[in-house]
Amino acid sequence: MNKEKVVLIGNGMAGIRTLEEIIKREPNRFQFTVFGAEPHPNYNRILLSSVLQGDASVSDIVLNDYDWYERNQIELFTGDAVVRVDCRKKEVWSASGIKRTYDRLIFATGSDPFMLPLPGAEKEGVIAFRNIADCESMINAAKSYQKAVVIGGGLLGLEAARGLLNLKMDVDVIHIADHLMDRQLDSGAGKMLKAELEQQGMQFHLNKKTVKINGHNRVKGISFSDQTSIKADLVVMAVGIRPNVQLAKQSGLKVNQAIVVNDYMETSEEDVYAVGECAEHRGIVYGLVAPLYEQGKVLAEHICTNTSNEVSGYKGSIVSTKLKVSGVNVFSAGAFRDQDETKSIRIHDEFAGVYKKLVVKNNQVVGAVLFGDTNDANRILSLIRSGEDISAISKAALFPSETNDSSPSVVATMADEETICGCNGVSKGEIVCAIKEQGLSTVAEIRQCTNASRSCGGCKPEVAELLALTTGTDIMAKPEPLCGCTELTHEAVVASIREMGLSYVREVMSVLGWKSEEGCSKCRPALNYYLGLISPLDYTDDAHSRFVNERVHANIQKDGTFSVVPRMYGGVTNPEQLRKIADVAEKYNVPLLKVTGGQRIDLLGVEKEKLPNVWRDLGMRSGYAYGKTLRTVKTCVGEDFCRFGTQDSISLGIEIEKKYEGLNTPHKVKMAVSACPRNCAESGIKDVGIVGVEGAWEIYVGGNGGVDLRSAELLCKVATNEEVMETISAFLQYYREQATYLERTSHWIERVGLESIKKVIFDDSIERAALIERMEMALSRHKDPWTEIVESEEKQNQLFEKKKNAVKQGGGM
Repeated sequence: MNKEKVVLIGNGMAGIRTLEEIIKREPNRFQFTVFGAEPHPNYNRILLSSVLQGDASVSDIVLNDYDWYERNQIELFTGDAVVRVDCRKKEVWSASGIKRTYDRLIFATGSDPFMLPLPGAEKEGVIAFRNIADCESMINAAKSYQKAVVIGGGLLGLEAARGLLNLKMDVDVIHIADHLMDRQLDSGAGKMLKAELEQQGMQFHLNKKTVKINGHNRVKGISFSDQTSIKADLVVMAVGIRPNVQLAKQSGLKVNQAIVVNDYMETSEEDVYAVGECAEHRGIVYGLVAPLYEQGKVLAEHICTNTSNEVSGYKGSIVSTKLKVSGVNVFSAGAFRDQDETKSIRIHDEFAGVYKKLVVKNNQVVGAVLFGDTNDANRILSLIRSGEDISAISKAALFPSETNDSSPSVVATMADEETICGCNGVSKGEIVCAIKEQGLSTVAEIRQCTNASRSCGGCKPEVAELLALTTGTDIMAKPEPLCGCTELTHEAVVASIREMGLSYVREVMSVLGWKSEEGCSKCRPALNYYLGLISPLDYTDDAHSRFVNERVHANIQKDGTFSVVPRMYGGVTNPEQLRKIADVAEKYNVPLLKVTGGQRIDLLGVEKEKLPNVWRDLGMRSGYAYGKTLRTVKTCVGEDFCRFGTQDSISLGIEIEKKYEGLNTPHKVKMAVSACPRNCAESGIKDVGIVGVEGAWEIYVGGNGGVDLRSAELLCKVATNEEVMETISAFLQYYREQATYLERTSHWIERVGLESIKKVIFDDSIERAALIERMEMALSRHKDPWTEIVESEEKQNQLFEKKKNAVKQGGGM
C-alpha cells in the first residue's frame, strides 16, 4: 500500500507533537519526512533555562531522541532547513539540496527571537536566548567575562538572568515597563517578584529604554534614552519573539502577523497546514505550549479523518502560565488586569511572600494571578474555563489552600475533569484512569503514558501526589528507576546482570521485563556500559546503544558537521603532528582550527562522510573529545622549564594519559598534572588532579570546572609516580563500579562521601589490589576507534555511507 507523504517543516515541540498525535491514531498510514534547522532531535525548549542554570544537560531535555524517529520510520534531516516550497507541484527543497514531494505539508517553523534594531546590535557578545546554541554561547562567555546585561524583564529574560548568576556573572536586567513580567503578572505580583529576585543577586533598571550598544568589536556597555549607561561584557536580548513566516510568504501562503489558518489549521493553500508559533488563528498568535499542543491535536484528527465534519476544530485557547521563575512560583490566566467592569478578590501576605488575585466579571472568574503559592492554580483555571457562577461559592472553595492544614489536599478535592497538566491538557481523571488500568507506579511512567509533566514540569508535584493518593503508597520514598522502561534502579539492574550472567543489551531488557522492547536513549547506553564493566574481557560493545557522538567518534556541531580532536598526550606535540594537522585542514577545507582548554587542537566543521579520510591522513589516535571516558590530561611545563616547578609534570601527565585513554567511565573524566602548588594546569577543578610539592605528589579528586563549579578534594599525598598510578587505578575503578551511569565524579563523591571512598582504596589492601587488577583487565581491551574504522571498510560502510530513508546524523542516540 502506498503511504501518504507528510512533510513537516520544523522539528520543534508543536510540529513533532502533531506527528505523535497522528501516529497514535494511524501508526501505519503515513510516510513522514521532517526537516529541522537545528542540529538536534526534538527537544524541550521550555527547559533551556535548566540547561543554562546547570540543572540539566542537553540530553536531559530531548523529548524524542533519534531512536524514536527510526522506530516510527520518520526520515529526519537536522541542521537542514527548507528554503523553497512549490505548492502547485507539492515539492519542498532544503538548504543542502534535498527534494521531497508531499501529499500534505505542515509548517511548524516556530518563531525567531526579536533583536532590537539598535546601533551596535551586531557586535560580538550580543546574543538572544532561544536555542541550545545560545545557551552554549552564554556558558562560554561566562568563562572569560564577568558583567552581563539582560534586556527584557519577562519570563525568558529572568530565566536567562538566573542562569547567568549561576555562572558567577554580575547581572543587570533592563526592562522598559514599570514592573517585571508585565504580560503575565499585575503590578502587585511584579513588585513582589522584583524584591525576591533582588535578594538572589539580580539588579534591575525599570522604565529604561535602551538606545545603543557600546564597544568596538565586542560589546562594552549599553546606553539609555535618559543619557545614562552601564557596562556590559555580554548582552542577552530577551524582548520577545516574532513568527518565522518568511518561507510561508515566499510560498504564496496568506500571512498577516503569522500564517493565517482556519479552525482545522488549514492555510490558504490546499493540503498545507500550520501549527505553533508560526500560525495565526482568529487573529491570535499563541506563544505558550498548551495552545500549540491543542492545535496539533486538532490537526492530527483532521488529517486522520479526511473530513472537517467529524472534527470539532480549534476554537482558541484560554492562555495560562504556571511556572517557577528563578525558584519563585507564579501563575496567571485569562484577563487578569483590572477593568471598570471587573471586581477582584485579593490575598496579599508580604510576610509569607504570597499574593493572590481573582478577577471577576458578571459573577464569573475571568482571570487570576498567583505569586508564591500556586496550589490553587488548577482549581482556578477550571473555573475560568467552565464559566461557573461563583456568587454562591465560598472563599474556601475559591482558594482551597487557604483553609486549615487538616483539610484534604488540593489535588484530593479536585474534580476528575479538572486539569493537572496545563501544558499537555491532561486531567486528573485521565491520570487516575491510566494509573489504575496500566498499573503505573512512578511519575516517569505517568509521563510516558499520558504526557503529564512532560513539558515545563511544573505539575510534577501534583502528579506525584495524585499517584500517592491513587495507589496509597509513599512514592517519595521509592528509589528512582533507571528510566521509564523499567521499575528497577541502576543498582538493581547491575546486580541482576551479575547474578543472572546476562550478556547483551536486548537480553537484559527481555529477561528483566522491560516495558519497551527497544528501550530508550537513557537505558540502552547505561546497559551497554554496565555490561562492559561487569565482563570487560568477554563483552562486545553494542555501538547501536551508544549516543551518536560516540558511535561516529566525533562531536556533532550546530550546523550538522563534526569536530575532530586528535590525541596529544599531556598537551605535548611536535612539528610532524602540526604539519599533518595543517595539511589535513587545507586538504579538507576545515573552516576552523581551535586550541582547546585541554591543550589540544580541534578541527571544526568536518563533514560526516569525510571523517574516516581525515583520520587516515592525520595518522593520530582519537582524543575521545566525544566520549564518556578520559578526555585529556592537562599539564604545565614542569621542572625542566619552569623556575617554580618541583616535579616533572609533563612525563607523568603523558604516562597517565597513555595508560587510561579509551577507558569507559560513567561520565567524562578530565585530569591534570601541575608541577607546583601554583597549579597552572588547573588540577584543583579536575576529576583527578595531581599537584607537585617538594618531594611528593598530592592527588585531588571530584573537581568540576563546568557550570556546576566544584573544587577537588585532597584524596592523598604520595611520594612516587608508581603510587600515583596505583591510586588513580583504584579510585577510577571504584568510581566505575559504584557510580551510576552519567554521574560525574563530583556528584558521586558528594553522594557517597570522600571518607567512605578512602576507607575502600586505602584501608582495605585486599580490595585495593582487586580494584587495580580489574582496572588492568578493563584497559587490556582498548583499541583506538579511529584506527579500527580506517582499517575496516565494513565499519566505514555501516557508519558513514548515506542510506536511503536513514535518519540524518546516523540515527540512534
